[in-house]
Amino acid sequence: MRYESLPQSFYKENRERFKKQMKSRSVAIFHSNDEMPKNADGTFLFRQNNDLFYLTGIDQEESVLLLSPDFPDPKYKEVLFLRETNEKIAVWEGQKLTKEEAIRISGIEKVYWLSELPTALRWVCCQSENIYLNSNEHFRAFPVVESREARFTRELKNSYPLHHYERSSPIMHRLRSLKQKPEIDRIRYACSITEKGFRRIAQFIIPGIMEYEIEAELTHEFIRHRCTHAYAPIIASGSSACVLHYIDNNKSCKEGEVILLDFGAEFGNYASDLTRCVPVSGTFTTRQRQVYNAVLKVMKAATAMLVPGNLLEDYHKEVGKIMEKELIALGLLKKDEVEKQNEDDPLYKKYFMHGTSHFLGLDVHDVGNRYLKFEENMIFTCEPGIYIKEENLGIRLENDILITKNGPVNLMENIPVEAEEIEGMMKKGL
Repeated sequence: MRYESLPQSFYKENRERFKKQMKSRSVAIFHSNDEMPKNADGTFLFRQNNDLFYLTGIDQEESVLLLSPDFPDPKYKEVLFLRETNEKIAVWEGQKLTKEEAIRISGIEKVYWLSELPTALRWVCCQSENIYLNSNEHFRAFPVVESREARFTRELKNSYPLHHYERSSPIMHRLRSLKQKPEIDRIRYACSITEKGFRRIAQFIIPGIMEYEIEAELTHEFIRHRCTHAYAPIIASGSSACVLHYIDNNKSCKEGEVILLDFGAEFGNYASDLTRCVPVSGTFTTRQRQVYNAVLKVMKAATAMLVPGNLLEDYHKEVGKIMEKELIALGLLKKDEVEKQNEDDPLYKKYFMHGTSHFLGLDVHDVGNRYLKFEENMIFTCEPGIYIKEENLGIRLENDILITKNGPVNLMENIPVEAEEIEGMMKKGL
């Protein structure tokens, strides 16, 4: 790993919080993600299951966590199962975690090889009434590939059809949405490296540069600071900025265009998420500045509403009303038409078609219950935008915001965002 693990006390406390939510006489099982195949004998870069990682700190494939706090025998109350290594694996893939290393990272005292899982499951399941199983219940996710957890769920239900099955996801969503200090510190660091990336690419953006050249500079800066991309970066010049998830990054950046830059560093599996817009020539046109400042005004107003007690749905509606006023001022909407609009299909959606905020953490679109009130230590993005296809102009601005009892804290406060700051940075290459 390119990062140091968090203290094992962090993972111990996470497991205790989860176990307190379990029913009596229960067992909970968490699996690592699959290694996903490419072609021939290749695989994609492994990315750990976030729930397993949150509970153990183990960042290795073919790992399983078993929690059974009421089981009579201590050796099966809290167990981690790992892939057993050998000389051949060590030569071809590198040394895997030893039991001692896994204990040091996770704080789990009982670590067995994966081959011992079937026996342990038999012992524990036969003494349990309820089995907690994990799955991807993110509201944006529509999986088409069967996961390791899904396969395991099917097999377990065939073996133990008379047990009561419970869902781990609601508990995990609740726990993970409330960030602890070590997590906040990780995200702060990721934000600081995102800032370095943004300042680096400002030195390279000139008319004629290719979008992928900008991406390359970002990648360089991230890797040299032990980070990866939290998601596929969006380097969208001109009309491409009106495509919300444009990731081709294959066009030449032309004088007079604005580039929408949406990217974020990930450190120790914790994400950041930034969007800034910069003029290729170094200076915004009058119209570009008008639209830019309108988006910035909406972002500042929206940020102020990221406080304990608000609801995400109500918050999005209020941001929509603010956006309507800005779009009217820009001449994109007519006031009388807005007054007569269908409230369920507001006119501003033509120019601002996505939500303003989403949870941030171990995923860039992290888990959380959108129908519960905002609480202290939640982290959200704030990212309004205006997209005008007819003008080949898309402006989106985004910061990462920590909710506190004293008001919102911008974790990206050191990253330039005012139009004048952006132009100054472009000219000085700072």
